[in-house]
Amino acid sequence: MTTLKIPSPLRTYTEGQSEIDVQGVTVAEAMDDLLEQHPALRQHLFNEKHELRPFVNLYINKEDIRQLQDLATPIKADDRLMIVPSIAGGLSQVDHSALRTNQAFIIGLSLIAFILDLPWLVVMVALVMAAGTAFNAPGFGFIYRRIFKPLKLIKPDVVDDNPEPHRFAQGFGAAVLALAVVAFWIGVPTVAWGLVWLVMVLAALNLFVGFCAGCAMYYWLGRLSVPGFIKSPPQENFPGMRPKAKT
Repeated sequence: MTTLKIPSPLRTYTEGQSEIDVQGVTVAEAMDDLLEQHPALRQHLFNEKHELRPFVNLYINKEDIRQLQDLATPIKADDRLMIVPSIAGGLSQVDHSALRTNQAFIIGLSLIAFILDLPWLVVMVALVMAAGTAFNAPGFGFIYRRIFKPLKLIKPDVVDDNPEPHRFAQGFGAAVLALAVVAFWIGVPTVAWGLVWLVMVLAALNLFVGFCAGCAMYYWLGRLSVPGFIKSPPQENFPGMRPKAKT
């Protein structure tokens, strides 16, 4: 058997195992054996044509298989395989200052709506969040980009992160507020305000604690191999927790 080393971000899908014994006389056969043991890895390593994703590098004894015979590279029992996800290809740069500005406005406007009993303001917040989700940006992030950042009132906090979970989290919040709007319309304001408060609590958890519940949900759906949820948490980062900036 050949030993295959699993990087930290993918160990969620191998029950925590850092090394796995695989069988095969080529890299392709070894990878097929890996996927047979842990099927959830497939969408994170291969595309629909069963080709390695661009940000996944596979090494055999410290040599990139793309410099050898790719997946057809022969292997021996004493060889060591290693999966190395490319940070540059696998992660993007996310400005968490824009995210926090978005969360602060969601909380503040929703709280004003509750205190003054203004359901229309809830509708506005829901629409801004939905628009941000559609354009893959924090809904109220334009305030940060056009005012806070140019005036240097808030410093950028750019870290390596996946934008997709944050987009999902915002879309989830917009959907919850949409349900609140429906509840207002059918005449059950208690339920409506309860849903509004749920969004405020989740946004506050993200803003003040650094835990994005919607992001954690995204990663757990990915772990369950739900189509479309293909991103893994940043290396050595608990799913949903805000990544730390590199120093």
